Amino acid sequence: MKCIINRRAQFSASHRYWLPELTDAENAKQFGLCARAPGHGHNYVLYVTMEGELDEYGMVLNLSDVKSVIKREVIGQLDFSHLNDVWEEFRQTLPTTENIARVLWRRLAPFLPITNIQLFEHPQLWADYQGNDMEAYLTISTHFSAAHRLAHPKLSYEENCEIYGKCARPHGHGHNYHLEVTIKGEIDPRTGMIADLGAFQKAVQDQVVEPFDHTFLNKDISYFAEVVPTAENIAVHIRDLLRNPIKEIGATLHKVKLIESPNNSAEVYCTEAEASLLQAVKAEPALAKI
Repeated sequence: MKCIINRRAQFSASHRYWLPELTDAENAKQFGLCARAPGHGHNYVLYVTMEGELDEYGMVLNLSDVKSVIKREVIGQLDFSHLNDVWEEFRQTLPTTENIARVLWRRLAPFLPITNIQLFEHPQLWADYQGNDMEAYLTISTHFSAAHRLAHPKLSYEENCEIYGKCARPHGHGHNYHLEVTIKGEIDPRTGMIADLGAFQKAVQDQVVEPFDHTFLNKDISYFAEVVPTAENIAVHIRDLLRNPIKEIGATLHKVKLIESPNNSAEVYCTEAEASLLQAVKAEPALAKI
């Protein structure tokens, strides 16, 4: 019987986004404050995901052995270090979150049956790497506050109350929405980036946070005039709003997760098949009935 286990570890380290082939002005333009000397630091949190068969003792791996490997190969070498200098991989490719995750996979894979490396640079930024050459995933999280009412426009108040309960009350209610947006792409062999982080954050801010924040979604966002703004429908709409802006910064939108409350969340993925269907629907309105 196969089972997936996770091991958490953490280390503190500094890094700097700076390339010697660029001038100081060029580095500052490309990397912003991250180019400042001598660098800046983070408390990194690492999750190592492993898969294997359960043994007669009820374990995939002895966690003491896993802890020792991670300490020997990663934590003992990176904790309280300047990442640009500690490993040759970070002199070839800058130690961005996504590239650190890739290099950690390479360091640990000879010893552990890894299926995913997840590295948090801070609670609002993390990367996942799954062993696919230079492909990685980068996630940012943000939030907005908005009100909504769950009521289908073609149903009576009584019918809506039967379906949506208190959420159908006429004056609506509000949430502090937590939004996670994940992109995927190829890590640049020099900058270490899937895409420019500032451009990624700006796309989410401009397309979602700014227009959605402090609104009554049913009234202020035209899409929800006829579409019930459930968490699921909001996530789908955010996905469709971000698909092209993310493509323009050189990455692919992978997933949108919307957390409406601690008890309720929705996530949707972005696939090429969905993108093709979306374009077909826009080009031929009759297909919208499918």
